[in-house]
Amino acid sequence: MRKIIVLSMITLDGVMQAPGGPEEDTSGGFKYGGWTDPYGDEAYSKALEKELQPADYLLGRKTFEIWAAYWPEHADFWPGINDGTKYVLSNTMEKSDWKNSVFLKGLDDIKKLKNSEGSDIQVWGSGELIQLLLKNDLVDELRLKIHPLTLGEGKKLFDGGPIPAAFTLMESSVTPSGVIMANYKRSGKVETGNVGA
Repeated sequence: MRKIIVLSMITLDGVMQAPGGPEEDTSGGFKYGGWTDPYGDEAYSKALEKELQPADYLLGRKTFEIWAAYWPEHADFWPGINDGTKYVLSNTMEKSDWKNSVFLKGLDDIKKLKNSEGSDIQVWGSGELIQLLLKNDLVDELRLKIHPLTLGEGKKLFDGGPIPAAFTLMESSVTPSGVIMANYKRSGKVETGNVGA
């Protein structure tokens, strides 16, 4: 069985839309694209470099279209991005000129992929896909970069109501610019109790 690992750059209020640049995703009138840039430092770059190792990817259609228009010409920044298999959840796309692109039609296809043999699968961007995965308990790890700002608008990581689920913090660090890097592993059911009882 393969792990599904969500890697996401988010704000304190959970916004994940367009972290990389002003034109990345302006849907909904979003005007803060590129909000991660002021927080880049050596520690941040090293953590990102570690995450950009060759992998297989599970993407929503919108993220895939953004990637397919950009990464084939910029693989010097992300070695292996063109060689990794890109699994794309889409009801409208069936093929792409970007090599190693495989199209999935629904949740059953994702479950089959997860239960297959192979390397772990990374999910970048793809907010609606992440929400679908969280609702169906298909996320094994969350690797979050929590940036010290709020935006108040934009697509959010946990919109759409994930199931109640507990996670264990596996690794964490804080960059000099204040970004919290936190890696969580799915660990079971939510437990409750009475504080101070």
